[in-house]
Amino acid sequence: MKQNDAGRNPMRWDCSKQGCFNKVKRPKIGLFAECLPGKIAFTDVDAAVEIGGNLLEIEWKCHREIAGGQAIKFCRATRTCHLTVFIVEGDAETMEVDAMAIVSAGVIGPWRKTDLDGLKRKIAEWAQWAAAHQTPDLESYMNVMRFPNGR
Repeated sequence: MKQNDAGRNPMRWDCSKQGCFNKVKRPKIGLFAECLPGKIAFTDVDAAVEIGGNLLEIEWKCHREIAGGQAIKFCRATRTCHLTVFIVEGDAETMEVDAMAIVSAGVIGPWRKTDLDGLKRKIAEWAQWAAAHQTPDLESYMNVMRFPNGR
């Protein structure tokens, strides 16, 4: 797989030398369950990038099933902030891509067949769009709610 050195971000982990990445480096987010109400739980983000105040998340699945809480998060977050989510169905080990759905403005779009090159084209299209539609400083035109202890 050819990678662009300008934006290259290879995984710098060798499981054969350093152990299983998921066991050694992935946070045990289940430990925070007691901090949240009801059945609400943290989710992981498979990939994320920001360009000009616009965010893109990629959620990788080996199937097309989106859990209820995850669907709620995608819809609400894309409706209330400058976020787009690409949900990708494929094999993360081989990077074979079968289909993708795009979540934007609170709507989970239809699944469309694609492949790795098609996904890469969509990412490049999004990057061009994000660079051309940079978001203004939100504080300049609306009252942004801040977590009180966030500074």
